[in-house]
Amino acid sequence: MAIFKSVPTTKFINGKEVKTSECAIIETENYTTNGEDALIVRGVDYCTITLNSSTTDHTTIKAMTDVLITSNEDIDEEFNEIELQKGASIELRYMKGYWYIMSSDGLKNS
Repeated sequence: MAIFKSVPTTKFINGKEVKTSECAIIETENYTTNGEDALIVRGVDYCTITLNSSTTDHTTIKAMTDVLITSNEDIDEEFNEIELQKGASIELRYMKGYWYIMSSDGLKNS
């Protein structure tokens, strides 16, 4: 189990300087976002991704395994978690206290 990150970069998110990378491959059962533009989750049976609004304001998640996305803030103003099945992807943006789903391809096998 590991986390592989692209070349380090510095961003300003919510007025704070965040040292991050553009993309990360997540192969662990739990991960908290840190400003990455894209996350690819693979190599584990199930993964919980926690959205951290103090370091991340926009991310895309590609699930190559089943993924639970959680946050301290509501997602689409009503959900405290969402679940992705293997093959799905979702784009999220944080604005004014909420995570909004900007794009999602839904279930691949339906």
